[in-house]
Amino acid sequence: MNLVIIRRITSKSPTSIILTGIPFKFPAIFLEYYSSASSLHQNGPNHLNAVDPDIFYSNLIGNSTHIKHLLQIHIRLIVSGLKDSKYLITKFVNTCTNIGEIHYARKVFEEIYEPNIFLWNAIIRGYSKNNLFADALKMYSRMQTEGMGPDRFTLPYILKACSATSSLGMGRTIHCQIFRHGFEKDVFVQNGLVALYAKCGKIDQGRVVFDGLGDRNIVSWTSILSGYSQNGQPTKALRIFSEMRRFDVKPDWISLVSVLRAYTDVEDLKQGKVVHGSVVKLGFDLEPDILIALTAMYAKCGEVTVAKFLFNQMETPDVILWNAMISGYVKNGYADEAVELFRTMISKNIKPDSVSVRSAIVAYAQVGSLKLARWMDDFISRSEYKNDVFVNTALIDMYAKCGSVTSARSIFDRMLKKDVVVWSSMIVSYGLHGQGREAIDLFQEMKLAGVKPNDVTFLGLLIACNHSGLVQEGWGYFYCMTRDHGIEPRHQHYACVVDLLGRGGYLDEAYEFIKKMPMEPGITVWGALLSACKIHRHVTLGEYAAERVFSLDPLNAGHYVQLSNLYASVGMWSHVSKVRVLMKEKGLSKDLGYSLIEIHGKLQAFRVGDKSHPRSKEIYQELEELERRMKEAGFVPNTDSALHDLNNEDKEENLCNHSERLAIAFGLISTPPGTTLRIIKNLRACVNCHSAAKFISKLVGREIVVRDANRFHHFKDGRCSCGDYW
Repeated sequence: MNLVIIRRITSKSPTSIILTGIPFKFPAIFLEYYSSASSLHQNGPNHLNAVDPDIFYSNLIGNSTHIKHLLQIHIRLIVSGLKDSKYLITKFVNTCTNIGEIHYARKVFEEIYEPNIFLWNAIIRGYSKNNLFADALKMYSRMQTEGMGPDRFTLPYILKACSATSSLGMGRTIHCQIFRHGFEKDVFVQNGLVALYAKCGKIDQGRVVFDGLGDRNIVSWTSILSGYSQNGQPTKALRIFSEMRRFDVKPDWISLVSVLRAYTDVEDLKQGKVVHGSVVKLGFDLEPDILIALTAMYAKCGEVTVAKFLFNQMETPDVILWNAMISGYVKNGYADEAVELFRTMISKNIKPDSVSVRSAIVAYAQVGSLKLARWMDDFISRSEYKNDVFVNTALIDMYAKCGSVTSARSIFDRMLKKDVVVWSSMIVSYGLHGQGREAIDLFQEMKLAGVKPNDVTFLGLLIACNHSGLVQEGWGYFYCMTRDHGIEPRHQHYACVVDLLGRGGYLDEAYEFIKKMPMEPGITVWGALLSACKIHRHVTLGEYAAERVFSLDPLNAGHYVQLSNLYASVGMWSHVSKVRVLMKEKGLSKDLGYSLIEIHGKLQAFRVGDKSHPRSKEIYQELEELERRMKEAGFVPNTDSALHDLNNEDKEENLCNHSERLAIAFGLISTPPGTTLRIIKNLRACVNCHSAAKFISKLVGREIVVRDANRFHHFKDGRCSCGDYW
């Protein structure tokens, strides 16, 4: 147990001491004490002479970096009769907690009779520092029970523990104690209160505390700023930041993270870039949390290239940064890049969290590949998230959007715990695939299971009825959601009813329904009426609906195309020309249609009249053969779908070359007989291609699944799952 001096250096250099074979750095200024110190074990504590044991042991404790150091020092304190020195034991407890030995610190603490406030603070601080917040709160309660009141150093640690454990009730009790003990003006204590109320979702109470502060420091400003940002009030957070700058308070990196998050939430990239400039000037651009905030901001606001550049600045990005990048790709329509990034993350053995997994599932849903969807499902089944209700709900949605409502139902059936979100997701999935009766049956099962429906449940039912032509059923569900369940319809519900009535041919009823809406009709409502007018060729009402849509959204080319299609369907070609001129004047252009088909897990893209594919010659030969067989079977092309002022022969040829027809032909020559063809189309399918797909499915004995801009169509045996109602 001896302390053995092994070398002596200059007076300004440290000297090494060996403690049980572990190098221990000790200030050389105490070399003059070493001979006396080394005799402690020989002659006892009374042989110190000029040596001050408090200074000696205090510095020895303070320079300890290993539990073995502290064990030996503790023994020397006992031998020297200093084990009850509250000053040295407080120092000892603090050092124990600094190196993560909180349990040993607690044992030492328990040996002290009537600990003073400094020792109580040390053990409470230790628990808080080691994130053992519940233990910190227990020690605080015990401290008061034993008659010891807190000081200004106790309370910040206790408030931090209340924040971390969301102990709002205890936090409020401590708030009262703060007044009783006279700390209502202490800025450090008050900052802890602001953070407490913010973390517990009571930001307005935090603001009251903040406003009462006469002397605010940067922590005060950062606490309230972060509080507003974390509680979904980015506008108020930005107002606080502006006020902070008016008082010429220099921001720290923590406040800048909150400001960047606030600008991300309001999607104000311009001001976010200004803050980015300040970040660089202040030298915070390599702070990990700053990089995460900047990456998330650029990704969410659409500048994914800049986001990826920032992402690449991190040598070892943590999972939060991966999440920011993946979700940014997903939000801005870069699904393929999101999928690739997620797979890269897995290949680097970076463990994804629930957010990573759910963002990736959304990306796989956007890609639409059933093979990739099954890979993701398999990955989840081997992970810790296989029973996560949120992840499995996302899988249901993914399978539905990848064309397999059967697989979606399998996920649903294997879930042991089903809340309203799970039931609603499955109902929406049935609606997306036009399986209205299945959606209604599932709703009845849901009620029998005792699960109370919400507004999303009824939206799913309305979508299902809408896509299946179940007008009366949908009408009934719309009214029962308020009458029987007390759920107020949102704008989406009204738009769905307008679509339901309009597609069913009840155009006048749909218009009357709009006029009686308790809210101002929006774009989706008038857009639904315009679409219905195009289907049923009601020009007058369609023109009125178009006027309303144009006034609300004048730069959306899709609305002008709808009106143009309405005119084309009734042969009003001069009006078609006028709409095209209007679009040109506004600088608008129609989205180019394309179709994707999944062959052996890979997606191949086609556009109308596309001849760029390496197998183009075979594709067009297959198309010609299909057209011949279809005409022999009695197929008559619907030339109204051409939407151009052409002669009938040219119209028929144009319709044969639509992108989904090319995709079907390619699928037929690339897969064995009986293989299901899965196609994704970015626009709504035209009437002629819809009819042709039904004929082809029967001629070739295949199921053809087409996902267009609105829904899924399952063509099989000459019929479509939508019942020609889409």
